[in-house]
Amino acid sequence: MRISGLVRFSLAVLMAVWIAQASSIRAQERGGTDQTDKVQPVNRGPNPYRVMQNWARDPEGRPWGGSNGVAIDVDGKSVWATDRCSPGPVPGCLGTKANPVHKYDESGKEIRSFGGGMFVWPHGIHIDREGNVWVTDARAPSPDELKKFPGEQDKGSVVVKFSPEGKVLMTLGKPGVRGNPPEALTEPTYVLTDPSNGEVYVAESHTDVRDPNLVGRISVFDGHGKFLRTIGKTGTGPGEFRTPHALVFDSQGRLIVADRHNHRIQMLTKEGKFLREYDNFGRVSGLAIDKNDFIYTSDSESTEKVHPGWLRGIRIGSLKDGKVSTFIPAHKADTPDGAMGEGIAIDAAGNLYTAEAQLRGVTKYVK
Repeated sequence: MRISGLVRFSLAVLMAVWIAQASSIRAQERGGTDQTDKVQPVNRGPNPYRVMQNWARDPEGRPWGGSNGVAIDVDGKSVWATDRCSPGPVPGCLGTKANPVHKYDESGKEIRSFGGGMFVWPHGIHIDREGNVWVTDARAPSPDELKKFPGEQDKGSVVVKFSPEGKVLMTLGKPGVRGNPPEALTEPTYVLTDPSNGEVYVAESHTDVRDPNLVGRISVFDGHGKFLRTIGKTGTGPGEFRTPHALVFDSQGRLIVADRHNHRIQMLTKEGKFLREYDNFGRVSGLAIDKNDFIYTSDSESTEKVHPGWLRGIRIGSLKDGKVSTFIPAHKADTPDGAMGEGIAIDAAGNLYTAEAQLRGVTKYVK
């Protein structure tokens, strides 16, 4: 059978469209921007830290379910962490009563835990100036999960404020619903409170970056939960985000954002005005900062596929110049890329902690 020229032309057009679409999807998965693609990988630097894997004991005598969030208590030495309850290949808290919020003493012994039966996918954790515990739930139940766990529809895609003892003090967002503030939130990744006025900054979202309706923003509320404003939007330009994954304030009150899928850190005013970006820290999942404005970043995702040439690890540098002065490589693991935690925190003594999504648990780094 002979194929006409028109049919051949049509097939060629369809093939070109398919290739273009496939290329676009690969580019979206890869991440980065035109500017960050020009940056030479930063994979070297002095490393004065000793690694202590599995520092925190298994919560409640059960295996860790994968962790993203870690934070230091107001006492400067106790450590808070979240985990995702189930140790399976797709960890999550639906269908369990396991407590996903944990407090540890400085030796790694668990002091208390709470939050059982409340979450879908616990993510970031933040301790405010009064010692209250803020936790983000970065997913809502999927239709398949609701078939498996009926009755769990009113959970997920929220921020929960707890007292240090575990009493629920506030919930931001509508449980189980993805949406826009003030009624709802979309898969919040991290929460941060302003110590000067109590305002609450919520980073959104953890949605698949290939989603045509991808959300990338920071929603701001007052200390009572009233919606105030939105910072940023989805995109790759200045002040735009794709997977804003962590937040900190520097000593001058400027907002520092881990814009993970754009392979950069952004510095903004509290009102959302773009000030500058730093591109030397990799595909940043977690942020911590000290009183001298040294930034501690965890890169848990860099691979040849998504960030060619860059290695996973912790990069430390000054916000004054954005240069990396210390590099801590990934742990030894069964994968070629090694493993590195997502969330990161620094205690009053200068020790670092990372929350391990892949190896699970909390790792401590001691000078």
